[in-house]
Amino acid sequence: MDNDINILWKEIVQDLSTVSALWQLLVIGVILTVSGLLNLHLSKQIQAGRVNVVYKMLLGGIERLFFPFVAFLLMLTSRLVLQQWMHVGLLKLGARMLLAMVIIRSVVYILRYVFSPSAWLHSFERVITWTVWVIVALHISGFLAPALQVLEDVQFSAGKQKLNLLLLIQGALTIVVTMLVALWLSRMIELRLMASTDINSNWRVIMVKLVRMVAVVIALLMSMAAVGIDITMLSVFGGALGVGLGFGLQKIASNYVSGFIILMDKSLHLGDIITINSHYGIVKELRSRYMVLRKQDGTEIIVPNEMMITDVVINHTTAAHKAKVPVQVQISYGSDLDLAMQLLKEVGKTHERTILDDNAVDVTIKSFGQYGIDLLLAVWVLNPEEATARLQSDIYYEIWQRFKENNIHIPYPQQEVRIISGQAALNTSQADA
Repeated sequence: MDNDINILWKEIVQDLSTVSALWQLLVIGVILTVSGLLNLHLSKQIQAGRVNVVYKMLLGGIERLFFPFVAFLLMLTSRLVLQQWMHVGLLKLGARMLLAMVIIRSVVYILRYVFSPSAWLHSFERVITWTVWVIVALHISGFLAPALQVLEDVQFSAGKQKLNLLLLIQGALTIVVTMLVALWLSRMIELRLMASTDINSNWRVIMVKLVRMVAVVIALLMSMAAVGIDITMLSVFGGALGVGLGFGLQKIASNYVSGFIILMDKSLHLGDIITINSHYGIVKELRSRYMVLRKQDGTEIIVPNEMMITDVVINHTTAAHKAKVPVQVQISYGSDLDLAMQLLKEVGKTHERTILDDNAVDVTIKSFGQYGIDLLLAVWVLNPEEATARLQSDIYYEIWQRFKENNIHIPYPQQEVRIISGQAALNTSQADA
C-alpha cells in the first residue's frame, strides 16, 4: 500500500475514537450545505437572466460544475487551516472524492458542449464515470500503484521502439484530453463568432471552420509531442494522404474546396431560399462538405457542395433579403376583371409581411384559360425563410372572402356532352356505307 494512503487511513482510524472526527464531519456537512445553497442561488439567478451571458457561456452547465468545485475549494481550505490543531484525514478523503466529481462533471460537460446528444455519447459518459471512480477507489484502497506496475510490466515492441501498456494508455488519454480541450475552445469561439452581427454570415462560417481546423491540428501536434511521437513521421503520412486524395478522396476534397468557394464568393447565405434541380427550400446550414436545405414540408436535404458549383442554382432571395411570393388565381369569364385585379392588389398590400413599397404588389393577367381568366398576384416580402407556405395560405383565404363579398366567381372544370339521337346516327352510318 502507498505510504501516504497508509498514513491517511491510520489517521482516520485514530480519529474515529476522538472528538476531531466529529469536528471534521461537522465541517464537511457545513461545506456541503453552503455549496448546495450557493448552487441553488446561482441556478435561480441564471434562470432569471441576471447572470452575464458571456460568463454563463464560458462555464456552461454551471449548475453541475459549481457545487463540486466550490465544495472542493472549501474542503481544501478547511484542511489547510485545521491541520495545525488536529488530524484531517476525513477532510483529505472528502477532498479527493470531490476532486473526482469535478473531473467527471467537467469531462461530461465538455462532451455535451462539443458533440450532439446521441446514444454513443451517453455510453461514453458512463465509461468515463466508471473509469474515474475505479481509479479513485484503487487510489484510496492503496492498490493504484500495484495496478500501474502491472500495466507497465506488459511490454512489447513496435519496430525499434519498446512500448508498454501503461505508456499506450497514457498516450491515448493525452491525445483524447488535448483534442477535447481544443474542440471545447473552438466551440466557444464558434458561438461568439456566429452571434456577432458585425461580420458577414459567410465570413463567420469561414472563420469558424478555420478556427476548428487550426485548433485540431495544434492539439494533435501538442499531444503527439507530449506522448513522445516524432513529428517528422507526419511527412510520410502527408505523402500518403496526398496520394489518397489524388485517387480515392478526390470527391471529398472537391466538396471541401467547393464549400470554401461558395462562402468566399458570397453566392449563397444562410437563410436564402433557393432551387437546385427539383428541390426548393431554405439554406439552413453551410458545412465544409455539404449544405443542408430545408424544404417547406420540414424535410431536410443534404446537397454536396460540388453540386452547388457545377449545377444551376436559382436564388429567390435578393441582397436585401426579400423575395417575391407568387399567388395564382383564376376567375370566371363572367366576373368583373377590373374589380378582381383591384381586390387582389388590396389583399396583397394589407398583409402584415408585405414590404411597404409602391412596387411591392403587382397583379397581371397570365392567360385566358380553358375555364376562366388566369391572374397572378406577386407580393414582395421580407424574411422569406419564415414560412412562405403559410403566407400564401393567408392570402388565399383573404382572397376567398373578398371574392365572395363582391360576387366574383372562381370557375371549376365543366364539360358538355351532346347525345345524338339514334335515328340521326343510323342515317349517318347508312350514308357513309
